[in-house]
Amino acid sequence: MYDVLLQVPLLGMEWETFLLLFITALAGGAFGAAIGALPAFIFTGFVVFLGEGLAILQREIGTLPGVNAGELAAGVTGVIGFGAVTGPHIAFAGGVAASAYAGKKYPEMEPDGWDYHFGKNILYAFGTKPDILAVGAVFGLLGMLINRVGAAVGTPTDTIALSVVLTAVIARVAFGYPIVGRPAGKGILDMTPFEREEPRAAAADGGEVPEEHEGRLATEPWLPHQYKWSGVAAIGLVGGILGGYIWIQTGSIFLGYAISAMSLLFLQLGVEKIPVTHHITLIGAVGAVVIAPVAGSVVALLAAGAFGAVSGLLGEVTQRIMYAHSGTHVDPPAMAIAIAMLVVAVLAFLGVLPNAGYL
Repeated sequence: MYDVLLQVPLLGMEWETFLLLFITALAGGAFGAAIGALPAFIFTGFVVFLGEGLAILQREIGTLPGVNAGELAAGVTGVIGFGAVTGPHIAFAGGVAASAYAGKKYPEMEPDGWDYHFGKNILYAFGTKPDILAVGAVFGLLGMLINRVGAAVGTPTDTIALSVVLTAVIARVAFGYPIVGRPAGKGILDMTPFEREEPRAAAADGGEVPEEHEGRLATEPWLPHQYKWSGVAAIGLVGGILGGYIWIQTGSIFLGYAISAMSLLFLQLGVEKIPVTHHITLIGAVGAVVIAPVAGSVVALLAAGAFGAVSGLLGEVTQRIMYAHSGTHVDPPAMAIAIAMLVVAVLAFLGVLPNAGYL
C-alpha cells in the first residue's frame, strides 16, 4: 500500500519523477512558443539524429565501460528528443497552441506576405511575451499528460503523434476556431479554390468578412507545393524507400525521421518547395521492419516505399479535412503517423503482420 502511494496513479512512476516531468513539460511547451513550433520540431530532428547516431555507434563498438546497453540512445532520443525538452507533443504542441492563441489575440503581429490565417503560422517565434509563453506551457503539459496516459492504458498507436493531434484540436476549441471549418469548393477534399486564388467569402448570412479573415484565401492547403495526389504519392514512395534503407543498413527506425525533420530547416529559412517527409520516412522504416522477418531485404525495401506512399497520402487526406478550412495548424504528419501506426498495431494483433514496428 505504501509503495502504491509513492507512485502516480495509472502512470506507474514515482511522484518526484512525475513532478520533474511536469515542470519540464511546462518549460518545454513555453520554449516551443518562444522559438516557434516549426523551429522547435527542427530541434527534435537534430536531437534525435544525435541520439540515433550514438545508438548506432554503441551497437557497433559494444557496451561502453560504465554505460548500460541502450542508455546513450534512451538518454538523448527518448528523454530529450522525444521527451520534455524537444518532444513534438510538448515543444511543437506548445508552439502550435501559441500560434492559435496569437491568431485571435494578436492579429496585428501577422507578418507581411502571410496569406493564411495567422493562427496557422508555425514558423513564427513569439519571443518573450508572457501570456503566449503561458499558453505554450499549458499545452506542453497537456501534450505530456495525453502521451503518458495514452501509453499507460496501452493505446494501440504512436501516442506522441496522437498527442500532437489532440492538443491542436483542443486549441481550436479553446480559442474559438471551428474544428473543421466550412469548405469553399465542391467538398471538403476540393483544393481548386486555392488554385483559383479565391479569397475567403463573406459569412453565410451575408455579413462582412471578419477582420481576421481579410485577405485570406478561401482554401488553405497545408503545403502549396505538396498537395497534388500524384506528387504526394511520388515523394511518399521515394521517402519511404530511403527510410526503409536507412533501417536496413543501420537498424535505426528513427534516423530517417530525424533527417527529414532536420531538412525542414531549409523550409523555415524560406527555400521553396522543400517537401515535408518525416511521416513518410518513419512509416517507410516501419514497412521495412514489419516485412523483413518474412521476406528478403529487397522486398522489405519495396514495402517501405509502399508504406511511405500510403503515409504521404494519409497526410494529404487529413490536411484536406482538418487543416485547409479552419484557422489553426493541426499537423497532417502527426495524423498520418497516428493512423498508420494504429493500422499496423491492429494488423500485428490479428497476426497479419509479424510485429508492430516500434510500438
